[in-house]
Amino acid sequence: MLLTWICVSFEDLSLQQLYAIMQLRIEVFIVEQNCPFQDADNKDSKGYHLMGWSADKLAAYTRLLPPGVSYAEPSIGRVVTSRSVRREGFGNELMQRSINGCYSLFGKSSIRIGAQLYLKKFYESHGFVQDGKVYDEDGIDHIEMLSTCLS
Repeated sequence: MLLTWICVSFEDLSLQQLYAIMQLRIEVFIVEQNCPFQDADNKDSKGYHLMGWSADKLAAYTRLLPPGVSYAEPSIGRVVTSRSVRREGFGNELMQRSINGCYSLFGKSSIRIGAQLYLKKFYESHGFVQDGKVYDEDGIDHIEMLSTCLS
């Protein structure tokens, strides 16, 4: 299976795309992870939205934020794949496309993420290193990570 990838600003999202994004984020972050939190955090309108589509179903997504919104550096957040496509390698493709998207949109510089601790090795495989102590966010252990390479 191949995904069709698009990256657009908030202003250029269609209503259907926005609905699919919110649906996938709620499905995984709130329902699947049993973590009630305020997903609509007023940052979506400041960023770009990378989407991987399988036909008319959103299968993979990240939010790319410019420097100064979440951190001093550009950031990648809300990294999510649909349960229906997990273990097919799309998480790796999603991260590489997200890193390249940040470089294209914001210039080649380090990228900072707030990662769920259990995904540390996954993000390390994409050139990120832990930068700080473990912290609790909405009942889930997180760490800040910073990219170390500009590939």
